[in-house]
Amino acid sequence: MIRIFAATFALVFLSLPAQAFETSATAAYVIDQTTGTVLLAKNADEPLPPASMSKLMTLYMAFEAIERGKSNGGLDLTEKLPVSQHAMSYGGSTMFLDTTDRVTVEDLLRGIIVLSGNDACAVIAEALSPDGTEPGFARLMTRRAQQLGMTSSTFANANGWPAAGQRMSMRDLGLLAMHLITDYPQYYPMFAQREFVFDGRAPQNKSNRNPLLGLGIGADGLKTGHTEEAGYGLVGSAKQGDRRVIFVISGLESTAARAQESEAIVNWAFRQFSQRSMGAAGTQIAQAPVAIGSASTVGMELADDLSVLVPVSGDSDVIAEVVYTGPLRAPIAKGDPVGELVLTRGDLPEVRAPLVASDAVAPGGFFVKITAAAQYLLTRLNEGPEEAS
Repeated sequence: MIRIFAATFALVFLSLPAQAFETSATAAYVIDQTTGTVLLAKNADEPLPPASMSKLMTLYMAFEAIERGKSNGGLDLTEKLPVSQHAMSYGGSTMFLDTTDRVTVEDLLRGIIVLSGNDACAVIAEALSPDGTEPGFARLMTRRAQQLGMTSSTFANANGWPAAGQRMSMRDLGLLAMHLITDYPQYYPMFAQREFVFDGRAPQNKSNRNPLLGLGIGADGLKTGHTEEAGYGLVGSAKQGDRRVIFVISGLESTAARAQESEAIVNWAFRQFSQRSMGAAGTQIAQAPVAIGSASTVGMELADDLSVLVPVSGDSDVIAEVVYTGPLRAPIAKGDPVGELVLTRGDLPEVRAPLVASDAVAPGGFFVKITAAAQYLLTRLNEGPEEAS
């Protein structure tokens, strides 16, 4: 394995590790979605009571069902669903539904997102459950979460009502938020809705509990949560310019503490880090030697556009290395993988970007092969009997 230090990159990108954020949350996870850089992870993989933040999983599965369509066992936004006695029996945050109601799927979605309706979640769950029950839907939620890579999540219900086995990690919630934003951008604007008055009911429960909406910091989602066991939490996201930050916090002591901590995290994530381009796809980074080829070297270029997150101030270099196993052997086709560019940025996770051949290199002809063989024999002779063995 050959490692080559790329000094030109280190000279251009100078920075220090940003001051670590000291969160008062019991558990937290912050990721720059644009570059995939994890900025903060505190107890991020510990399964914890998610409270209403678990409603995001119900919403994700509802969006999947809408895209699938009613004719394929899914849902339609204009479809009206019945309200069962079980759904109506939920307390806490509700839409104040009763068994005489038939509610459109779109109203139920807004009731979940804006009003945190426990009853609305149960209505969706029973409609999509394999056996028509909320526990049946919860088992489906657990299986789907595993398929999405959420390995620390299990569900007992659709709304986060306190129950044994209702657990999610902060990392899983962050991953779920990314899926909601990237997989269903057509529905994501619902998360920024600040008020929803359903059928003139319960005017005291018409406002979105997300404390960041309307602050002018780019916040546009996603879901608050609170139970006595879980404390106050928030799955939040904000976009400023081309960057989006997703964060998850849990275990705060009050709504005020949740609001203060959430805003502080967003400000820290955008002010202490900046996104920088390291080059567009096709930018040549280095040359690698080629064995027995029509050319003695081949260019190594970025396979894709590469931008990374770096701290905005500091005294520590961003170190760039080219890593490959060499010499490379011909034939080499243009675009073949030939190595990696590895970036180290202080306390931030390293970045590894694929490098590909910038040109094709054909196998060498007869004289190239003879020359290579002669050089090999000469090297062996010069090593002597002991070294050669």
